[in-house]
Amino acid sequence: MDVMRAANERAAQGGDVIHLEVGQPSGQAPAGVLAAATAALDSDPIGYTEALGLPRLRERIADHYRHAHGVAVDTARIAITTGSSAGFLLSFLAAFDAGDRVAVAAPGYPAYRNILTALGIECVLVPVGPESRWQLSVAALAKVEGRLDGVVVASPSNPTGSMLSAIEVAELAAWCEVQGIRLISDEIYHGIVYGAAAGSAIGAGPHAVIVNSFSKYYAMTGWRLGWMVLPEDLVRPVECLQQNLFISAPTLSQIAACAVFDCTDELDARVAAYRNNRDILLNELPSAGFTRLAPSDGAFYLYADIADLTNDSADFCRRMLAETGVAATPGIDFDPLAGAHTMRFSFAGPASDMELAVKRLKAWRK
Repeated sequence: MDVMRAANERAAQGGDVIHLEVGQPSGQAPAGVLAAATAALDSDPIGYTEALGLPRLRERIADHYRHAHGVAVDTARIAITTGSSAGFLLSFLAAFDAGDRVAVAAPGYPAYRNILTALGIECVLVPVGPESRWQLSVAALAKVEGRLDGVVVASPSNPTGSMLSAIEVAELAAWCEVQGIRLISDEIYHGIVYGAAAGSAIGAGPHAVIVNSFSKYYAMTGWRLGWMVLPEDLVRPVECLQQNLFISAPTLSQIAACAVFDCTDELDARVAAYRNNRDILLNELPSAGFTRLAPSDGAFYLYADIADLTNDSADFCRRMLAETGVAATPGIDFDPLAGAHTMRFSFAGPASDMELAVKRLKAWRK
């Protein structure tokens, strides 16, 4: 957000900015979503929904799991949330108590540790790197000293774009079940993959929580809508928390989202565009000096080890923005342990931005 603020200030002063710092799809929501929202504004009172969400949207999500994963999910276990952000807050509140210890990968999405810390839950950072393809593993978790009450995994991951296979997710879920550890699986980038499908924790364990979102693959970022698939013991706690904290997720967004599952051709075309952007950066960034890149198996990020270029990624990104107009995110956002020598590029924008960015970065690094 600091980088985005600096980029916006530069733009306000007449400078140009190439936004490779923003982790959201560019452009509007799918046409079917816009049409459904327009129709609802003309015909629906847009009042509150049930705390767990609009029944027909929960049914569409259950259909998604049946078709995509071959797993039948009871709609009673599905909760619609105000973005995945509310999903993490609700799941952490329902699953953990103050003083519990929850493991997260470093690097990883910073909101995990910030929300956990705000709730008085200890965030246990587990370093990951090339040796584990930037993902948590049973072996790494087994080495953590002291008890663990929870584990948060993300596949595809922000910021690295790395993924867990279905076998690896199943192994993690089975280990957590045996150890009595609650698994929270962040699956918000499912659908944005460039090879094999990402493994899901759906059906992997009776106590796992799945958090997903309409913001990334479904391109509904500002509509603030997500969902959870809950184990039976957390359904009522989440329902009560939702009633008190949010009442319900935004109703217009829920109505519109019912149509998004019929927009896969349009959405898959976006993924194809992300793949093209990814290829541009993978091919061209090394000649600009960014040679150590995490595997971008999914999502729309490239994570770079820049230890050979700087030991202060925040200053490096500030200088890069000031001197080239290219905005990217310093690794300290994602990794308080080693983020001073890493950074993240987002390739969710147009291909022309990728081409211009690498041209400028090559000239800058000469």
